[in-house]
Amino acid sequence: MTGPADAEGEGVWIDVIRKMDETYADLVAQQVALERKNAELEEAQAFIAGVMAAMTDVLLVGDTMGRIVEVNAAAERALGRAGADLAGTPLSGIFVEGSQAALQGLIAAARRRERVSDLELVLRGAEGDFPVSVNSSIRYTPRGRSAGLVLVGRPMGELRRAYGDLAAAHERLKETQQQLVHSEKMASLGRLVAGVAHELNNPISFVYGNAHALRRQAERLTAYIRALDAGAPAVEARAANRVDKALADLPSTIDGLAEGAERVRDIVAELRRFAATDKAPADIFDLGAVLHAAVTWVAKAQMPALDVVFDLPADFRAYGLSAHTHQVVMNLVQNAIDAMADVAPPHRLIVAGRIEGGQVVAEIRDSGPGIPADVLPRIFDPFFTTKPVGKGTGLGLSISDRIVSDQGGSLSAANHAEGGALFTLRLPAAKPSGRAP
Repeated sequence: MTGPADAEGEGVWIDVIRKMDETYADLVAQQVALERKNAELEEAQAFIAGVMAAMTDVLLVGDTMGRIVEVNAAAERALGRAGADLAGTPLSGIFVEGSQAALQGLIAAARRRERVSDLELVLRGAEGDFPVSVNSSIRYTPRGRSAGLVLVGRPMGELRRAYGDLAAAHERLKETQQQLVHSEKMASLGRLVAGVAHELNNPISFVYGNAHALRRQAERLTAYIRALDAGAPAVEARAANRVDKALADLPSTIDGLAEGAERVRDIVAELRRFAATDKAPADIFDLGAVLHAAVTWVAKAQMPALDVVFDLPADFRAYGLSAHTHQVVMNLVQNAIDAMADVAPPHRLIVAGRIEGGQVVAEIRDSGPGIPADVLPRIFDPFFTTKPVGKGTGLGLSISDRIVSDQGGSLSAANHAEGGALFTLRLPAAKPSGRAP
């Protein structure tokens, strides 16, 4: 039989074994956690090593005394020395004499926990000295104290090549933008050929008719002179050749010729200004004349029955580029006509203007269906169009917006309270003295 003492001893052993099992389980759990953390640490170290190896910039890690602690593969290649050989050597040993003062400034800044950016230093490279653009940051201990500095240097040759490539790309972009503006202008000009032909037809017909009248008058005067030379009585010869009427009609005939020719000259001048690349500087121009010409040309070509209402101030001069503004107005009018094409007549276009806060403000409103709410926020986005394929590029309004913005103005779109789309063009106004703003 087992006595009380034996039972008590057995219970003690059971408690001891249980505690040993618990301790062993804790040790196993701690070992698993330690192995997991070691694996994570190895992964982190491998990741950091991979990043440092992949860097093309030179990476130098130094202590507070200015000694090298570690370098990356790019630094080893650039300096022609292994990291193990560089460890413990002064940072000053890999920089040329002219960079020593700046390097000491970096080390002093690290002690003050200050960062430095874009400082140009010169390294002693394996193939010769080469400049680098250096950024310096602070390296901290686990307790948050400064342990030194980290220098990251990008060779200046790469930066210069990158800046050169960026500048070349910027120039190509500007050229492409100018080509787009000119292409859109030529597309607008092509749409206006019929309207311009109609506009030219009237003065040319006027010149043609007056030229015929002048020829008849010249024939009568020539016949009158020949009759006088032949000895005919002057009174009879004058009456027979209707000399008095020819002389009376002559001034109006000449005036008609001059008026028609001047109108043709003005139209051709407007066409030349519009078709030019327009690299001339900004100047003062009559925005009212631009609005009249652009609306007239587009309307006669696209919608002859269009009712156009002008409500413009007598003095409506702006400061900018008249040819580019002409293009903008024609794009706006063309869009208005396209919007009204599927709407039953009457078709109406209202062009109003005012001077407001040092700006000339021109409003172009049509009698179309207006701009859909989902389209309005995107209407000036490049290549956005609601027209069928082949009917629009989606560049007209985008380019127009940029043209106006480049002139110090603005272009906005909205729906009028009484119906139809409303585009508002704002440009700097010329001073009353006629000078630029």
